[in-house]
Amino acid sequence: MARSIELGADIAINYREEDFVTAVWEGTQGHGADVILDIVGAPYLTRNVRALAPDGRLVMIGGDVSPTVLGIGELMAKRASVTATTLRSRSHRQKAEIVDAVRTNLWPMVADGRVRPVVDSLVPMDCAAQAHQLLADGGVVGKVVLTP
Repeated sequence: MARSIELGADIAINYREEDFVTAVWEGTQGHGADVILDIVGAPYLTRNVRALAPDGRLVMIGGDVSPTVLGIGELMAKRASVTATTLRSRSHRQKAEIVDAVRTNLWPMVADGRVRPVVDSLVPMDCAAQAHQLLADGGVVGKVVLTP
């Protein structure tokens, strides 16, 4: 969690040890989260909506797509929105447009240091099983990158 603060997080929450919805509300002095980027999916949908601020946005970009139930009333009361997307279902043209947008908008921020990718470890390609084990064990902060 200290690493998250070092990287610029306003608050850091260990969801295994505390209720993250309560922690978000307390950590934002009762405001809630303006944006939640969710890579887990269905198991967290209801809790993520509860953690949203009024007019908040939940963006789901992967994870468990199992059927789940969400009370629309809470979304409406907060005027919140949920967007879910994946690259897999997009056409080649749409994927190319996304690549162009990343090249135009994101890479300059990486180049000038406004965005700093976090690399946890570099692992030789022939040790890919070790890289998978690092991820399975947890505790990785950032990306595990396979190298030639």
